[in-house]
Amino acid sequence: MRQWRSLKWRKDYNMDQFVVPQFIDVEDKIFGPITTRQFLILLSAGLLMFIAFKLADIGLFIFLAVLIGGSALVLGFIKINGQPFHYFLLNIIQTVRRPSRRLWYKSFTKNELTESIQSGKVEIVEAVKEIPRMSYSRIRDLSLTVNTGGYYKPE
Repeated sequence: MRQWRSLKWRKDYNMDQFVVPQFIDVEDKIFGPITTRQFLILLSAGLLMFIAFKLADIGLFIFLAVLIGGSALVLGFIKINGQPFHYFLLNIIQTVRRPSRRLWYKSFTKNELTESIQSGKVEIVEAVKEIPRMSYSRIRDLSLTVNTGGYYKPE
């Protein structure tokens, strides 16, 4: 009976159904298990190694090939916490440049505090008055007013 009501409700109110895309974080594969991003990283690394082969001697070429090839493999295939490695590097750089925790280790001596109070730079704040507690019936009336969109008027 309950299923019939829900089907009838859908039919009466003409709810449109939309296809929600799934697996949007999966990259398209072009050559077997290699994605477009990985292919472009390996292609650019291959071009850099070819330029190094043409311009450098054999010792420098081997060093550059290991350096460029290793970094290309790491950038292309390593994932940390399910994210590609270049996102990890960007997050490290962002954290180093702008850390989210800000600490302030300023401590005043008693003499500095008394001088600043006497000079008038600091205002002395009085104690905050106690906020009166609301009764259960008042809270219930407020919640009914909010839930009904203002139609309910308490006495």
